[in-house]
Amino acid sequence: QAQLVESGGGLVQPGGSLRLSCAASGFPLDLYSIVWFRQAPGKERAGVSCISGLDGNTYYADSVKGRFTISRDNAANMVYLQMSSLKPEDTSIYYCATDHRCKVVGGVVSTDSLTTWGQGTPVTVSS
Repeated sequence: QAQLVESGGGLVQPGGSLRLSCAASGFPLDLYSIVWFRQAPGKERAGVSCISGLDGNTYYADSVKGRFTISRDNAANMVYLQMSSLKPEDTSIYYCATDHRCKVVGGVVSTDSLTTWGQGTPVTVSS
C-alpha cells in the first residue's frame, strides 16, 4: 500500500529553522515528482516546493524562495524540506505529495494533480 508520512514539524520562533521529512513506503519515491504543500484549517492549499522525479530539478513558490530547500535521498526513499528564516505566515500544516511533474504558474507551485499525500505535520512559527 502506497503511503507517505511527514514528520519534523513543531513550534519555532520567527527566524528559526526546521527540517521536515517525508518517508515513502510501498513504492519508490524516485518514480514521482514530490510536492510539499501547506494548508491551514479553513484556508486554501498552497504549493510550497517541488522536486522533479525526472531530473531532480527543484522549484519553489515565490513566498519561500531563498528560505526553503527541497532535497531527496532516493536510496532512503525520503524527501526533505529545509526551512529557514521562518515567518509567522509560514504557520500551517505541511504535507508531501506525489505528482507526475512539477508545475509552477505565476510564482505558485501547482497542486492540481497530486495523487497521494500523508497526514501532514504542523508547523507553528511564533514568539
